[in-house]
Amino acid sequence: MADVFKALADPTRRAILDELRDRNDQTLFELCTRLAMKHGLSSSRQAISQHLDVLEEAGLVTTRREGRYKFHRLDTSPLRVILERWPINDGR
Repeated sequence: MADVFKALADPTRRAILDELRDRNDQTLFELCTRLAMKHGLSSSRQAISQHLDVLEEAGLVTTRREGRYKFHRLDTSPLRVILERWPINDGR
């Protein structure tokens, strides 16, 4: 669970997750382009790749290879574990 909190602590990683929520199965190139255009992030491909590694280690991103391309997909199951630990209280 600590990996998930660490991954979510960084604003660039949260922006990556937002982009994958909007459109799954993106390549590194696609993510870099969308992050620059929509979020004004001018991080290098290497930096975004390192952020993706952290997200993948936390279980928030999964990848699959197709030929020479690597596609990234959002996985929210680690967030469900957090909600199960601390369920939303409806005020009662």
